[in-house]
Amino acid sequence: MKVRKFIFPAAALAALLAVSPLSLAAEPSGSKTTAKDVSRKADETGRAIKDYTVAQRDEALKQAKAALDDLDTRIRRMEGKVDSEWEGMDQGARKKARATLDALRRERNEAAEWYGGLKHSSAESWEQVKAGFVKSYEVLRQSFAKARKEL
Repeated sequence: MKVRKFIFPAAALAALLAVSPLSLAAEPSGSKTTAKDVSRKADETGRAIKDYTVAQRDEALKQAKAALDDLDTRIRRMEGKVDSEWEGMDQGARKKARATLDALRRERNEAAEWYGGLKHSSAESWEQVKAGFVKSYEVLRQSFAKARKEL
């Protein structure tokens, strides 16, 4: 894992661990989750995570783990959707779907590496590693939004 230094606005932190925009598409059609609910949850989570200190590592790790678990569920749902539509897809669509899923898995693995860094970072590197996790999660969240439109 490379340690990179990033500075993020509060909006990027608000996206951390928030319910992904995919959640609206990935939920069963009878779900009651609304865009307003998602936005509210993102705001609450952003306010909480942006102030986590190294002393609050356990809570930050709990939130990050929950976010990664949620991402795993969303990847599985997307894979299931692709699998169920596979026979009706032309060769180009299959190739694009496979590439999209591969990219999501790679980005998810990068976020998991940063999560590991959160678990083992020193007090001196906490802010930098936390920022790396935020950035990798944000990239992955944006990739999900793009994949949702493409698949």
